[in-house]
Amino acid sequence: MNIQEINNFIQQEKNNHSINVKDISDGHHTFGELYKNRLILFCTLCNCNPDISWKSKKHFNEETDPMFQGDFIAGINTPEGIATYHIKLEFWDLFQIPEIERAPKYDNYDNETVLKRIYSLSKKYQ
Repeated sequence: MNIQEINNFIQQEKNNHSINVKDISDGHHTFGELYKNRLILFCTLCNCNPDISWKSKKHFNEETDPMFQGDFIAGINTPEGIATYHIKLEFWDLFQIPEIERAPKYDNYDNETVLKRIYSLSKKYQ
């Protein structure tokens, strides 16, 4: 089986409610564990830097880009630009950072850009 076939199988089984994707493991960690780790690490980073962090229940333009159902967006303003993640509303209170009316406008960044931007924060400690 190639990667595409594996992904198609997972999507099919997810749609059939046969599996919970959060339980899929690489042999060390499940997807659920990895997402929880990301949540706690990003939350900690934001909470330790509340002067450059924010959270919002609305995207910049809700008409053309509505928020995902049950999510909010948390962000941090790094030296290289904004880094954000969508977070489930159940974790809203973990983020002890300012709430803003609308998230800043999305500048078409991807996951690699987010990681680069977050890493740019480490330069202030060097």
